[in-house]
Amino acid sequence: MDAATTIDAILSHLEQMAPPVFQESYDNAGLITGSREWECHGILTTLDATEAVVKEAIDRGCNLIVAHHPIVFSGLKKLNGKNYVEKAIITAIKHDIAIYAIHTNLDNIVPGGVNGKIAEKLGITGGRPLLLKEGVLRKLYCFVPVDHLEAVRSAIFSAGAGHIGGYSECSWSTEGMGTFKGGEGTDPFVGQPGLRHAEKEARVEMVLPAHISTVVVKAMIAAHPYEEVAYDLVNLANTHPGIGSGLIGELPEAIEEKVFLARVKKAFQTPVVRHTRLTGRPVQRVAVCGGAGSFLISKALAEKADFYITADVKYHEFFDANDRMVLADIGHFESEQYTVDLLFEVLQEKFRNFAVLKSETKTNPIHYY
Repeated sequence: MDAATTIDAILSHLEQMAPPVFQESYDNAGLITGSREWECHGILTTLDATEAVVKEAIDRGCNLIVAHHPIVFSGLKKLNGKNYVEKAIITAIKHDIAIYAIHTNLDNIVPGGVNGKIAEKLGITGGRPLLLKEGVLRKLYCFVPVDHLEAVRSAIFSAGAGHIGGYSECSWSTEGMGTFKGGEGTDPFVGQPGLRHAEKEARVEMVLPAHISTVVVKAMIAAHPYEEVAYDLVNLANTHPGIGSGLIGELPEAIEEKVFLARVKKAFQTPVVRHTRLTGRPVQRVAVCGGAGSFLISKALAEKADFYITADVKYHEFFDANDRMVLADIGHFESEQYTVDLLFEVLQEKFRNFAVLKSETKTNPIHYY
């Protein structure tokens, strides 16, 4: 079987873009049904993997559905088709359809994720996260003989470590004296078993994304001359400038509030935009968050946004805008609808000779009268 046609090859590509470790704790992103070992016959991208979408995948010859929302959020105790979740799962399993969800991990990639697509539709540039995600970085400390420092450091860099902002191959090293005594059955690179040995070593340290820790450590060990490599991996409180919730950026030119509202309504094809009172000030600094984003209202205010576009805002939460910005709710489906295009574009670019399709099933459960 050609590895390029397996579901694993496709999901691995998606997970390089949006690593599953970037999802929020409440989420259930990942492979919901099916096997990564299956050969893939076609991909259908969608916002929701409902039963209708599963049937569409069957009809169009696709055995992999890549959805934004997980069809399963919590544990299923029975599978008898009593609700829309169970119906979708039963149909998928019966017809060997794999369902993969790429949810808050895709939300948290900025600017290339869900919120970047929203920004693109509105002409917002220079996007960065509204709320940076913690726990995504680690620091590696490695102890290596001085003569082998460059070889080991280069191997670690090649594996993806050492990036800080726009800079690469960032590290720090200091020299000192290391000691060790090999036990019975050891084959030390220097020194003799049973005798304490002192070796001039360097301690090299660098930052790396937590999700590539295994790859980096493997590369370090492969390049290291010692039989047993001494190293430490430490979780950092530092944040990554491109990983977090929401997005804030700028319009090329300031425009009137009503003109911007009209742009939002047209871009997201929504019959209604719920919003707070207009401030009478021009709009240039805009914050966005696909889906339920009321948790970021205070962050949008702190960033001095003129407008904050999101969904699922409750009545009392509208008061939080406090006439300091316009808070606009465009609907959950409406705010994330272009995620289907995003997934389609990412997959089609990588798998050019493969059937990648966009779902034609409208999954928005909300209708307007």
